[in-house]
Amino acid sequence: MNIIDLGLSGVKLLEPKVFGDFRGWYSETYSTRTMQQFGLDMIFVQDNHAYTIKKGTIRGIHFQNNPLAQTKLIRCTSGNVLDIVVDLRKGSPTYKQWLKVLLEAGKHQQLLIPAGFGHGYLTLTDNTEILYKVDALYSPELDRAIAWNDPDIAIDWGIEDPILSEKDRNASFLKNSDVNFIF
Repeated sequence: MNIIDLGLSGVKLLEPKVFGDFRGWYSETYSTRTMQQFGLDMIFVQDNHAYTIKKGTIRGIHFQNNPLAQTKLIRCTSGNVLDIVVDLRKGSPTYKQWLKVLLEAGKHQQLLIPAGFGHGYLTLTDNTEILYKVDALYSPELDRAIAWNDPDIAIDWGIEDPILSEKDRNASFLKNSDVNFIF
């Protein structure tokens, strides 16, 4: 496995080895042993699978507040997404900074996002699917969202009028949020 640091503390792109022949391909997408060899020692407790019908849909910026903040390991299994990560840790040298990563199903890459970061993605194709692992169980009381178009974060999504859920349409700006991450 190749692991690439992406410039925000702890955010990494994982490139698993893919073995192919005339039958197709095989890839080990997760191994505790491999992760520990790279100093990544988290235990995932829940898998999530999201399907989005239309390209131009934004899901996010989502996170779960403490005490059950989540580390996520994300991969796109169908279609392509522009994945966005935002540092929401007050006091961090990269607070409010964001990065974007193109995740394409055929490339098998995975994005590791530590707790303390917001996550969202824009679907670039119809019929997009992502799978992701989290290291804390879902807690509806701690589930939060920041507005995709928050001017203090100023993410360049590359889209003017995305398809949004009611939750994402009504999400607050960071300055009005109760995000509780401290660096």
